[in-house]
Amino acid sequence: MDLGAITKYSALHAKPNGLILQYGTAGFRTKAEHLDHVMFRMGLLAVLRSKQTKSTIGVMVTASHNPEEDNGVKLVDPLGEMLAPSWEEHATCLANAEEQDMQRVLIDISEKEAVNLQQDAFVVIGRDTRPSSEKLSQSVIDGVTVLGGQFHDYGLLTTPQLHYMVYCRNTGGRYGKATIEGYYQKLSKAFVELTKQASCSGDEYRSLKVDCANGIGALKLREMEHYFSQGLSVQLFNDGSKGKLNHLCGADFVKSHQKPPQGMEIKSNERCCSFDGDADRIVYYYHDADGHFHLIDGDKIATLISSFLKELLVEIGESLNIGVVQTAYANGSSTRYLEEVMKVPVYCTKTGVKHLHHKAQEFDIGVYFEANGHGTALFSTAVEMKIKQSAEQLEDKKRKAAKMLENIIDLFNQAAGDAISDMLVIEAILALKGLTVQQWDALYTDLPNRQLKVQVADRRVITTTNAERQAVTPPGLQEAINDLVKKYKLSRAFVRPSGTEDVVRVYAEADSQESADHLAHEVSLAVFQLAGGIGERPQPGYKAAETTHNINNAFGPGTANEHTVP
Repeated sequence: MDLGAITKYSALHAKPNGLILQYGTAGFRTKAEHLDHVMFRMGLLAVLRSKQTKSTIGVMVTASHNPEEDNGVKLVDPLGEMLAPSWEEHATCLANAEEQDMQRVLIDISEKEAVNLQQDAFVVIGRDTRPSSEKLSQSVIDGVTVLGGQFHDYGLLTTPQLHYMVYCRNTGGRYGKATIEGYYQKLSKAFVELTKQASCSGDEYRSLKVDCANGIGALKLREMEHYFSQGLSVQLFNDGSKGKLNHLCGADFVKSHQKPPQGMEIKSNERCCSFDGDADRIVYYYHDADGHFHLIDGDKIATLISSFLKELLVEIGESLNIGVVQTAYANGSSTRYLEEVMKVPVYCTKTGVKHLHHKAQEFDIGVYFEANGHGTALFSTAVEMKIKQSAEQLEDKKRKAAKMLENIIDLFNQAAGDAISDMLVIEAILALKGLTVQQWDALYTDLPNRQLKVQVADRRVITTTNAERQAVTPPGLQEAINDLVKKYKLSRAFVRPSGTEDVVRVYAEADSQESADHLAHEVSLAVFQLAGGIGERPQPGYKAAETTHNINNAFGPGTANEHTVP
């Protein structure tokens, strides 16, 4: 390690005084002008991680659904997954080190993780369309090269495309070709094969309006659309030609505000969807004949996908273990529908996509989606081999179902939630089942729900268990919640501390909006009294509520973290 060169280069990417950042689920995120030193240092860290794992590591420059003036960075581990938790700590430590401590911190990480500094390193880099991204990705490259790492700069990519590239490179091409054409061809071939099987006639299922959040999704979908156009025609809105990234558009806006994005005219019963800024989330929606807006979020996407996979398995005669993974924010109706109607087991994890992904890996087939529309399906290697064999050996209907499943497996991006991939999966399933968007929406009706925030002196007084669904401390709080829940039909409520500020988040659902509102307010009062509330006591009336009926994940505007409700 050439410490002299590192010190010299580091001075060119100096850290602003007093700036402290935390590597979270979404990596680092803040105003773009504060990130130059972080980018350089993440280049250094990616090289160390690559040497330690003897694998290609990814670095993605994006701030997803945050405003255009923000930016961020996250590292991608060898199988396209998020950075290991112990390395998240190293990232935080390195980003916050003062200039004179940089060498010591790098040596500490290398020793602690037993990094062989003679080992070759290879890093791949991608970036979104923000004005600041190109310059910041150059700072990453400076960090990689000063530590002697090799790199490939993919330039403009969606976040899930970079995850895909890393996965391909570390599986020797078994997962796919690590090029943008490789990605387009793999997904499109699977999609076209699937839609050929669809028996519905006419065009009504075949066109889709897509809000691209004025982000990278527009660029990549436009490049890709001719590959799959025989199966689907897409009309792009908010394609970046005039609007600002994520401003009054995108999946996060649509989900938070329960209305369509700006710049998109919707006729009744037209299928529409929105990507977020880096195209790793998707939500669907439509207007009914009366002009009412209907949101189809991650819960309903997971339900459509897992029901279809289960039907194919039954058709083939395979009894594989399939599981759906949700968080406590998933609407109770979706959980009930999956367990009672579809007989698919549902598991709950803590909030944060890494917890869901990890749990989904435990099944032969694991489907996970957060309500915000981030998710995918994972298939074990043994299952992939089994399905391939079935597609070659079985007869007639069974063979056809196995072939469909084989194509569906290829259509998913198993490295990460991917709006483009998920969109094609959904469109293929709707076509194959002959479902309209209204019929999909009518699978079940969401329970009315409400989310509130309560300010407290110290959020750490609240600790939780059972995937954040039960409060352990302060004493008496869970008992109070239990008593309140008993007063309402089909009700549940939970509280959890924010990951970023001294507030406690309250979620309540019940059989009517009025009951959900009352329950949320009463639970807020219990939190205020028992957990050290500060400021004004929670008032009934929901002007300050984060969400409205039917929103079951708290992603208000300006939330700092990408896949968590912080």
